Amino acid sequence: MKDSAKIQTGKDGEKIAADFLKKNGYRIIEANFRCAIGEIDIIAREKDSLVFIEVKTRKSRELGFPEQAVGIKKQKKMSQLALWYLQKKNMNNTASRFDVLAITMLPAGNEIKLIKNAFDFIAA
Repeated sequence: MKDSAKIQTGKDGEKIAADFLKKNGYRIIEANFRCAIGEIDIIAREKDSLVFIEVKTRKSRELGFPEQAVGIKKQKKMSQLALWYLQKKNMNNTASRFDVLAITMLPAGNEIKLIKNAFDFIAA
């Protein structure tokens, strides 16, 4: 797969993710939040929690399920990013969690799986 095709799949996935999250009661605060140490796909509020969401999109199941791509390294990175975000926004006492939104774009239609509280904070 060419890089540009991969980037487009990711963008398409994030659009599908945003629509899905809004329909399911999430209020999106930031999309593609970037800082010096990386990027968080979506930051949203759901009820009283601030949710850091990793979106993984695949066009087939050849490489397994999309959520399997959120390994320990990615979890550590997201933990660092979340901590950075909470400190910068003076939100240290805000209840927060990590969700993973896995999207498989298949000819028959999109499969969307939301994994709430997908992993715990990992200190660096």
